[in-house]
Order: sequence, then structure tokens, then C-alpha cells
Amino acid sequence: MTSPWDGLHVLADDDPRWPRDPVEQTRQACAGGAAVVQLRAKHATDSEALQWARRMRTITRESGVRLVVNDRFDLALACEADAVHLGQTDLPPGAVPSSLRARLAVGRSTHDLAQAKASVEEELAYVAFGPIFGTRSKESEYDARGLPALAEVARVVAPRPLVAIGGIDLPRARSVLGAGARGIAVIQAVAGAEDPAAAVRSFCSAMTDR
Repeated sequence: MTSPWDGLHVLADDDPRWPRDPVEQTRQACAGGAAVVQLRAKHATDSEALQWARRMRTITRESGVRLVVNDRFDLALACEADAVHLGQTDLPPGAVPSSLRARLAVGRSTHDLAQAKASVEEELAYVAFGPIFGTRSKESEYDARGLPALAEVARVVAPRPLVAIGGIDLPRARSVLGAGARGIAVIQAVAGAEDPAAAVRSFCSAMTDR
């Protein structure tokens, strides 16, 4: 059974080291065939993030790509995103009013087996798990989890789709899917690429030609 959250999730990140802003990252991700684009705005003001998100919403709608906003369900609602992605230190998913759930799906980050088991009791569209191989794209207090842990978490959260994140480059994509992930989330592999759209196409091809 497939879901709208299977496939490649491109995190459009506002870290100043990337040569393109989140809007251009989104345009490239959609051109390459990404399934989901997530706005990750850790440096911008709320006003800047909302401006980006609204422009990203236009691009993703035209491309038939789902838009997710990281951390902030208020910004997700304001830009009419498809979902909000919540971390372990963000508001818990249950804090999103049930009256809003018809408009806004919720994804959840997990980093260990206990968090994954807890997520089973939450109303979620998908569960993310990582870092799988470690990451240089963002700070994390967690060590690399590895493929065996990913496989165990995939069994725990099923039938919800599991999205793997953390140090996943193109040569590792198939092994991550083989361990049970139904989605792969990337930052540096696209944001830092010379040709982001081509990088996205390569990931999508590797994920479908298994």
C-alpha cells in the first residue's frame, strides 16, 4: 500500500552555506520529481519564513508536490501547507486541534525505539527516524542509528510510512529502502548539489528502480 508520504522528501533549508534559498531549492526539487518538500527555516524571521512558505506553496501546487512546514503548525496553516513536521521538543502532535486535522496532516521525528513506540499512539500521517548515518547538515544530539535500528522501527510503526533521514547519499538510498523505509529525507545531498534538480532525479530513479 502506498501513501502520499512515500518517496523523496527534500528539506528546503535556509542555512546560509547553501547557494540557493528555500524557494529556489523548492523549484529545483519539484523539477526533479520530489514527492515532498519541507521548509526548514532555522535562521529566518517568522515574516521571512511565511513569505518563503507562500511562494513554495505556489510552486508545489503547480507541480503536484506536497508541502510540509517544519516545527510550526501556525506557519503551516498560514501558508496552507499539507502538513507540519514536529520534532521531539516541539509541541506534541496532540496539541494540534482536532478541528484543524482535516486541513493539516502531522509528521513526527523519532530518534530511538522508545520514541518510535510512543509515536504509534499519536495521530500521525508518517514517522521520520534518524539520523541513520549521521549528518553534517544539522546539529543532532543523537549518534548514527544504522540500518538494523531502521528496520526495527519500520516494523514498529507499520503500517504508517517511515521516512529515513541523516547522511543518506545516493549510494545508500537503496539499502535504506531495503531496511523498510518508504521515504528518504535529504538536505545536503540536494541543497549542496551543483545541479539540485539532477540530484533529485537520480534519487528518485534509485528509489523506483529496485
